[in-house]
Amino acid sequence: MAASPGEEGFDLDEVLAKYDRESAFRRLAGPVGRLIALVLIGFSLFQLYTAAFGVLDARIQRAIHLAFGMSLVFLLYPARKGGSRTSLPWWDVLLAVASAAVSLYLVVFYHEIVMRAGMPTTADLVVATLAVLLVLEAARRVVGLPIVIIAGAFLVYALVGRQLPGFLAHRGYSFSQIANHMYFTTEGIFGLPLGVSATFIFLFILFGAFLEKTGIGRFFIDLANAVAGFASGGPAKVAVITSALEGTVAGSSVANTVGSGSFTIPMMKRLGYRPEFAAAVEATASTGGQLMPPIMGAAAFLMAEFTGIPYIRIATAALLPAILYFTGIFIAVHYEAKRLGLKGIPRDQLPSVWSVIRERGHLFLPLVAIIVLLVQGNTPMKAAFYGIVLAVVAAMIHPSTRMSLRDIIAALEQGARAALGVVMATAAAGIIIGVITLTGLGLKLASGLVSLAQGQLFLTLFFTMIASLILGMGSPTTANYVITSTIAAPALLQLGLPVLVAHMFVFYFGILADITPPVALAAYAGAGIAGAQPMKTGVTATRIAVAAFLIPYIFAYNPSMLFIDVTWQQILQMAITSILGMFGVAVAMGGFFRTNLTVPERILFALGGVLMIDPGLVTDLVGLILLAGGVGLQLWRVRQQPHRQVGASV
Repeated sequence: MAASPGEEGFDLDEVLAKYDRESAFRRLAGPVGRLIALVLIGFSLFQLYTAAFGVLDARIQRAIHLAFGMSLVFLLYPARKGGSRTSLPWWDVLLAVASAAVSLYLVVFYHEIVMRAGMPTTADLVVATLAVLLVLEAARRVVGLPIVIIAGAFLVYALVGRQLPGFLAHRGYSFSQIANHMYFTTEGIFGLPLGVSATFIFLFILFGAFLEKTGIGRFFIDLANAVAGFASGGPAKVAVITSALEGTVAGSSVANTVGSGSFTIPMMKRLGYRPEFAAAVEATASTGGQLMPPIMGAAAFLMAEFTGIPYIRIATAALLPAILYFTGIFIAVHYEAKRLGLKGIPRDQLPSVWSVIRERGHLFLPLVAIIVLLVQGNTPMKAAFYGIVLAVVAAMIHPSTRMSLRDIIAALEQGARAALGVVMATAAAGIIIGVITLTGLGLKLASGLVSLAQGQLFLTLFFTMIASLILGMGSPTTANYVITSTIAAPALLQLGLPVLVAHMFVFYFGILADITPPVALAAYAGAGIAGAQPMKTGVTATRIAVAAFLIPYIFAYNPSMLFIDVTWQQILQMAITSILGMFGVAVAMGGFFRTNLTVPERILFALGGVLMIDPGLVTDLVGLILLAGGVGLQLWRVRQQPHRQVGASV
């Protein structure tokens, strides 16, 4: 993305750097910049090689992955958030070399380390200690301070366990025992989270970089304009559709907000939407991208490994909640446009659906291929690898999407750089999991959470939601999910929830943290583009997505929403009634249907909507009656006041 200011006077790179730590990287020119670019390209080529010809031994694969990732973080990310992004100090070069050395130590001395397992030498402990410190510092630079504070607190807990009171006490571990566990086992830094990053998460991020180079983002925007640009509030609906489509290939709420928002937010403002509403719509829709199958966010791949549930099953379970999420936003946008009397873009200024598909529809082929490969039982790593190859091949079909050698090299570089945040988040999360496996803290915290909630499911769900939202404020969903899935999810499992439901619950709220004040990073990024007040934008985004906050509670009480033990007939019924329910909640929150709602009408729409989202015959019938009552009252009032403006036509 170019660094030039957009038409509204904002600089996209600066907005990204301000609200997304992963985008605040150095832009170095000359030999140093070219050397770093070569390392990034080498990182991608290493991952592609192991995907094609088979991964190495788990610890060696992860150590090389971390050596690339951690050293690149020190080369690309300043120590301070506002530090210079055009120069590289000598100490960061030294830290980069040290990072590569402590990671590759495990590779070079692999056989010796295996032979003396459990009996580390002094050199081993020095390297292990340096590795932990460097991982925490690199994570601070690219991910943020919250995960470092949590990981640091967990390390202190492991060290001083004997002195702690009550159920938190444990036998305590020495410095050398902790260092050994964190570095020389697959339960610490080189644990499962980093293992997932070192195999298929990196490849899916690289796949997204290749698709971006084919121009799929522009294709999504053009297709959304052709489908909905002419309707009431067309540009806002375009933002929702575009973000849903981009969510299939991108896993960053902030990057998605800035990428598509640079086009959609100015259009919404020109149409007449308030800046805060325009920014909130884009942020809310972009955040939902991590819920949208088939790719979703990086945390979904971790979920597959943590739970042992095939990834395609997780993506299927996420389908209906994702549809409801975007339906609620779409309806909120529609009735806001009706309330303001906003029209769409004239049809003669928009492309036709057929012309867009004819020119760029082939860009969908890699996405379709990935779905087919996953359904056939291929591993996500193989699916992503073949998806990358097919992205290059499919782009050749039309001259406008054809990739040059320069584009391919740029995609390799961009993909590796985009993966650095995930690399360090998973490495730091490995420290947290390492302490949990060493001390048994996870089970203790889960039991404590259940005791605090007095064994009541609703209170346990509520406390888990709060924990997920707090942990997600300023942290990537990956790190959030790792922590909550090892601490909060076990509490839900103790109360009898299915594994998929418990993990999907914490995953869902970890994502919603990006639009939840006071640290709603996606909303604030949208506000930066719109020139809106950040906090007001965050509050507006939460209001637009309020129905989405109900969905996890509903599938916790009724797992059929995640397609658990249901028939196709029940799925169809759930889809129809739940969409009607989202309509009710969205109308109630917006305060407008055919005219402004009265308080009783709002109550009818809200209660009816909530009841219809909940799968169940009785709740659906009662909800339908309440919704019908709200609609009936509105229509009666409109007939009584025919002279009043009731909104623009679609």
